[in-house]
Amino acid sequence: KPAYNLLLEILDKFKKRYDVEFNVERIEIKSPEEAEKFRFLGSPTIQINGLDIEKERRSDKPFFGCRIYKNGSGVPPRELIENALKEIIDSNP
Repeated sequence: KPAYNLLLEILDKFKKRYDVEFNVERIEIKSPEEAEKFRFLGSPTIQINGLDIEKERRSDKPFFGCRIYKNGSGVPPRELIENALKEIIDSNP
């Protein structure tokens, strides 16, 4: 839930700053097969338009388990989410 709350906070900020709308879909992954289907890289995974927020992990094999980000936490760094959002906004002027 902390990663989800952080995501919502950042999306609210981006909505105000860039005047864009976001649709958030929260999916509970219940099996290795679902992890494969959704290209899930461990909990919590945040994807934007089907792409993982960590560019360098987008080709990783899906994983059904817990996820630790580069900051050593199960919550992604704020900058990682913000940069992924900026990538999408910049590619869709």
